[in-house]
Amino acid sequence: MLPTEHRLRRREDFATAVRRGRRAGRPLLVVHLRSGATDPYAPGESVPPSRAGFVVSKAVGGAVVRNKVKRRLRHLMRDRIALLPPGSLVVVRALPQAGDADHVQLAQDLDAALERLLGGGAR
Repeated sequence: MLPTEHRLRRREDFATAVRRGRRAGRPLLVVHLRSGATDPYAPGESVPPSRAGFVVSKAVGGAVVRNKVKRRLRHLMRDRIALLPPGSLVVVRALPQAGDADHVQLAQDLDAALERLLGGGAR
């Protein structure tokens, strides 16, 4: 499970990551990253932790399938959140094919997308 301090919860944070961040698309998911975004709601001058949120629409499948995909993505992101710059906002949007994918396929797509965003790979 992704710790509470690393979860995106507010609509404004999701919108900031999607509208102002960089995007990397893969066959199973799209990852939006806003690097080092400061949180105007955080008290003090400290840098907030990196946070991640997930968007899994009904196009992915029924409630059971959507929740399975979200659980898998949260588990995968838990191990990768330390790779992100402090204060980063990440939104992982699952595409319809993610409902039929297994854990390994989701991990490969997530790793490839994050590597492209963090490494500045060619588009």
